[in-house]
Amino acid sequence: MILTVTLNTALDVTYRVPALRPHSAHRVTQVTERPGGRGLDVARVLAALGHEATVTGFAGGATGRVVRERLTGVTDALVPISGSTRRTIAVVDARTGDTTRLDEPGPLVTPAEWSAFLQAYEELLARADAVALCGSLPPGVPVGAYAGLVRLARAAGVPVLLDTGGEPLRRAVAARPDLIAPNGDELAELTGSHEPLRATQDARRRGARSVVASLGAQGLVAATPEGHWRAVPPTRPRGDLTGAGGFITAGLLSGLADRLSWPETLSRAVALSAATVLPPATGEFDPAAYEDLLGRVAVTGEVNAA
Repeated sequence: MILTVTLNTALDVTYRVPALRPHSAHRVTQVTERPGGRGLDVARVLAALGHEATVTGFAGGATGRVVRERLTGVTDALVPISGSTRRTIAVVDARTGDTTRLDEPGPLVTPAEWSAFLQAYEELLARADAVALCGSLPPGVPVGAYAGLVRLARAAGVPVLLDTGGEPLRRAVAARPDLIAPNGDELAELTGSHEPLRATQDARRRGARSVVASLGAQGLVAATPEGHWRAVPPTRPRGDLTGAGGFITAGLLSGLADRLSWPETLSRAVALSAATVLPPATGEFDPAAYEDLLGRVAVTGEVNAA
């Protein structure tokens, strides 16, 4: 079982309009609602790829009930809270394919609710083959929360992937996660370097065993104990790239679970992220496009000398 942690879950609402124009009313042609938050995105893709996935984190209020009711294909281990789960609003311009996002703040998590989550997390680790810690922290959760969760996973002997940014990432890297998956901006903020390969290597020196950084349409760059690589999609993706990060994480996790080589794992992650931006609703991927892209991702790099 692969466990994904989403401390700031959401209900993702996507509106599709013929053309988005500021300061005007719009007629919505399509509305899509689905459970959201990085870890829930990751778990949904893992399930689609044939993996057993369990989701945990927080859910509360009427929005939280909708999120739980609409979870399919994964095991629900979300911890109830008194606050209301947030929503994210995406407005897709059908004319250009551009997406405008509005992200609500998360609910306040109380100390008692955080303690209840920690107990549930330790129990879930006992059955997990790997864990992904994903996304932002809601109000009330300590800024060093991910560092503590990484240490608990390592103590349980469970490989841990960390997908977050800012101060939570900086603190958690020192806890020595097996893999971090920042985007280019998050990696630069962590290391102070805007040169991707140098920055990934620096992030490894700070504690991460392996680093895979997303560079948007330019693909992925990876630094691992086995070597370093760059993976680039065959064509520039079109559409909303903001939802692609979760699919990169899912591709990395599934590749590691299937014991693929790093080049094969990176190809899977890039193909998934490129196929993610094709459907009309953000946070979904096109299986046929994924299969077509998988064999056409260009991976270059070298294996470290023994």
